[in-house]
Amino acid sequence: MDYGRLGGTGLQVSRICLGMMTYGSAAWRDWVLDEEAAGPIVRRAAELGITFFDTADMYSDGVSEEITGRLLRSIFANRDDYVLASKVFFPTGPGPNDRGLSRKHIMAAIDASLRRLGTDHVDLYQIHRWDHGTPIEETMEALHDVVRAGKARYIGASSMYAWQFAKAQHVAERHGWTRFVSMQPQYNLAYREDEREMLPFCLDSGVGVIPWSPLAKGVLARGRAAETRRAQRDPLVARLSQEEDFLVADAVAEVAAARAVPAAQVALAWLLAKPAVTAPIIGASKERHIDDAVAAVDLKLTEDEIARLEAPYRPHAVIGY
Repeated sequence: MDYGRLGGTGLQVSRICLGMMTYGSAAWRDWVLDEEAAGPIVRRAAELGITFFDTADMYSDGVSEEITGRLLRSIFANRDDYVLASKVFFPTGPGPNDRGLSRKHIMAAIDASLRRLGTDHVDLYQIHRWDHGTPIEETMEALHDVVRAGKARYIGASSMYAWQFAKAQHVAERHGWTRFVSMQPQYNLAYREDEREMLPFCLDSGVGVIPWSPLAKGVLARGRAAETRRAQRDPLVARLSQEEDFLVADAVAEVAAARAVPAAQVALAWLLAKPAVTAPIIGASKERHIDDAVAAVDLKLTEDEIARLEAPYRPHAVIGY
């Protein structure tokens, strides 16, 4: 495993991040694995050097955080041996203040997340989306106070327009508040819209990029093969399962066949070669998914291979925000 700094910070993270949405309660999504099934996968990740784990308060209605906390405490000897990230924004209850990025919800949400995770701090606390109903000044000051209270070491953001992210950073800088150190966009060979503005902005301003859905919800790994149970129920999969997307998947399969490696390794290696990208966030429902992801760190693509992979891409409508 290789490690690198998260953006312009001194925080070292593994070049692969394990996303914990897959683990929690099947009552939330029927493809979610319970703690017993998740344990060997998370342990395999740790064995291979993955030290970066990403969850959110809304995954399995909080059960993902509970499982994440228990598993990491059982695997790692010390809290400082791993980097733990969580997120806030989506509803965590029925009330009007059980969602969003108001000061009230952020302060309640971080305390609830820490209780579920069984720790006194997260290393990275991220806003899951942009809140159109809350002034960004209120959000950034509340996040600054979370950091000042020692409940988070750094803050990050997820899918939004580049102008929104730039505005948030400007507000924080103007007031002397904590700035975002990371951006978590949807980014993969089948969806590259953030290459236009967000990624150049992050690269220029020293913000680490930790893409979600690096395999386009599995489309890049399985191509035109039969869909998984999760794919059949995820509307985002349908939006990345058009003929133009399968042409990209075909290119991935061709390069993978020539290299005699799984398609997932090629798709991840392409992402890892991008200068702005710190660590793709992978989902893993089998131990071999971990093995493929870690192997991708050492897979170096040629310029010709990268050109073949990128050639079929066609612009998409914005997805996810």
